[in-house]
Amino acid sequence: MGRSFESVRMGAAEVSTRWARAGRAMKKEDQGYARDLAAMAKKHSSEAFYALDDPLEAAVFSALIELLKKVEEQRAGKKDPDSSKSSER
Repeated sequence: MGRSFESVRMGAAEVSTRWARAGRAMKKEDQGYARDLAAMAKKHSSEAFYALDDPLEAAVFSALIELLKKVEEQRAGKKDPDSSKSSER
């Protein structure tokens, strides 16, 4: 007998696929963001599988982790002394 319920990992991948499909219906300038968000939703679904029971929660958790990493990278870039020298010109 096969599995009678979907794993969190499979569910998060399905959510990501739906988000990507929904993104194709958006304005051209927003489609790239939708693709990025869909990819972010899948990125940590394997790790979230161990702690979360809901595929949507796992997808959102994964996307939020990636967004926080991007914010941190941007902040680190602004604090970089070399980048401030180029902006003083």
